[in-house]
Order: sequence, then structure tokens, then C-alpha cells
Amino acid sequence: MQTYLYFSLVPEALIASQLPPEKFGQYYATGYGYKSKGQALFFDVDPVRLGDFFDLEAAFERCVAHPDGRPKSSVYVSTYRVLEHVPVDALGSLHLTTAYGATLELGRSADLPPAGDGLHLYKELAPVTSLVVSDQDPRTFYEGITVQPSKFVRFPGLAFVELELGELASDPARGHVADLPYPNLHHLREALLEVSQPDKSTKMVERVPSGEFTYRTVKDGSGFYFGNGTDLAFYPMPSHHDLRQDHPLWWRSANQ
Repeated sequence: MQTYLYFSLVPEALIASQLPPEKFGQYYATGYGYKSKGQALFFDVDPVRLGDFFDLEAAFERCVAHPDGRPKSSVYVSTYRVLEHVPVDALGSLHLTTAYGATLELGRSADLPPAGDGLHLYKELAPVTSLVVSDQDPRTFYEGITVQPSKFVRFPGLAFVELELGELASDPARGHVADLPYPNLHHLREALLEVSQPDKSTKMVERVPSGEFTYRTVKDGSGFYFGNGTDLAFYPMPSHHDLRQDHPLWWRSANQ
């Protein structure tokens, strides 16, 4: 029976499993009867490219089927400081699982999206979970807290997603919020107005928000980013139209 290796972002963990991605996502998001529902985000990981920091041999030895033949659902390899020891080239697909257990697979893009205009809203996923607004494009934002930090706060790497701002991206004071589902929109507007000034590039909106977010709020034309050191990978999110057309069951599950 094949053993898979997954890097979970919510929470941050490296996990060995005999479940393929769709079944692992269902198990990890919904559990078996007693676990409350919650979305899951995880990468496929190539163990050959991980180096020797993790004791993968011992983990794989423990990842064996149950006596009745059922596959082993999970063996936790590590739950601490995982991201900094996972190089970008060890990552495969990114899987987004809804709270109801439906999983969508995203492939990596060869290029980052164009920088574009306007302000940005970033949800940090690991190793922290802050919500931040910025006038910086994703790469500049990433480098500003990793390889070229402008402040004392610095991370060896970062996983984050860009969320939709709609009209607030260009007009934070008067822009129409439409159906943006963010709490405390007044505070969000104030933070966006601050980073509109020339002497302010980033502003924290929420320091310790929930690790979860609504998948439909991922910015159109953007998506998920994972960086370690100077390497930054981009996983584009399909448009709402494509999700409705090509992944209708996942889209309905994500919006229940």
C-alpha cells in the first residue's frame, strides 16, 4: 500500500498517510465521527527532496495498515517549525478541502501573476495566521518579511493567500463592499487608508484571526503563495466561473 507525505498548513504539520489526497482531505477535514468540521489545506510532498531534518524512515515504518486491512490515516512526522524545512522544490499539488470534505487540487504556475494596481489583502497561513493589508504586490510583500525584511519581524518562509478587496482596493474610503464577508469592515477601511499613505506599506488588520477563511474570497487572478528563502511558488485559484463549471460539487460544498 502506497504511503503519501503531506504538508498541512492549517495547522502546520508534516503527515504521512496511506490515504490518497481526496480521501486524506475528507478524513482530515471531517474526521471519523467525533472531530468537528473544518477546512484543510495541504501539499503533496516529495520525501526525496526533504533532506534529513525529519525522521521520515521511522514515520514510514509506523505508517502501516490496520490488522483488518484499513489504511493508516495519519502519522504525524512533525508539528513544529515544519515550513522552514520544506523547500519549494519538494512541493507538488496544493489541495483545498472544504469543511464538508470535498477536495480541489491546484497545480503550480510557472510564473507569478502580474503585479497590477491597487491595494492588497493577505491572509497568512503559516507559520503565522495574521490578516494584513499592503500596497505591495505578493513578491515584494513576501520578501519584505523574509529575505529583505524592512522591520525586526522576519520569517524563514511564509505561506499566504491573497483575498479579494473589490472596489476597496482602489477606493478604500468610498468603495462599495458588495458581498465581501469580512467582519469589521470599518476597521479594514481604516487599515487600507493607512497603507495608501507613502510612508506606510503594510498594516495588520487582525493579529490572531481564525485559521479558516472563505474560499470564494480568494482574489480573482491571484491565489496561494508558498515561499522558503528566496524561492516563491504560486498556485493560482480558478475563477468562480471555472469552479462552477468544472468543479460544481466542490464549489457547492465550499459555499454551504
